[in-house]
Amino acid sequence: MNQVAANLTEQDIADIGEFLKAPADVKEAAKAKKTVKVNHVGDVALGKEKSATCVACHSADGNSMVPMYPKLAGQSEQYLFKQLMDFKKAVDTNNEEGRVDPVMAGMVAPLSEQDMQNLAAYFASQKVSASAAQANERGKDLYLGGDASRGITACVACHGVDGQGMALAGFPVIGQQHTDYLKLQLGKFRDGTRGNDMNGMMRNIAAKLTDEDIDAVSQYMSSLK
Repeated sequence: MNQVAANLTEQDIADIGEFLKAPADVKEAAKAKKTVKVNHVGDVALGKEKSATCVACHSADGNSMVPMYPKLAGQSEQYLFKQLMDFKKAVDTNNEEGRVDPVMAGMVAPLSEQDMQNLAAYFASQKVSASAAQANERGKDLYLGGDASRGITACVACHGVDGQGMALAGFPVIGQQHTDYLKLQLGKFRDGTRGNDMNGMMRNIAAKLTDEDIDAVSQYMSSLK
């Protein structure tokens, strides 16, 4: 937990504190926040040029049409860059480390670190498309309150009430993401086939989720905006 807290900004900590203190007021407060201009680390224009090979699965603007492939549009640049680096690490370590994916392995193999930073900047700069997913009570309860009796931490603590995550802390945007993709990733965290989460946090939580939990919370997360 100390490592996680060290990565949180003062605003992140304040947001979590406000949620725990007054849950009913948080969503309205989040809506009232002003949009802040993002300064990208990578080169957006160069990332767009390099993104031609990504189009088949993720579409030109990062809003994939196939639910099993993630929407990259609007995701945090830091998170996208880390995932690309983790895919590359899996290639370099014969799947001993990083994030294992046979399709992405071929995609990242020829990329330089700067290429990956530029791609992350480009897709982060795009606007995510709306999801048709509807909220549900079971998913909402798990997302906002967790389940203390089973040791399940509330998703909101890291991903925020509106599913926008915490970029500097490495927690991704999950709002408006494809429900099928979210279900797939939670399943991979649960069975251990995905292991590039910080300190095993997602694996520890997913291991306690039932199939019904995953279905419900994935649909709820996808409905967030």
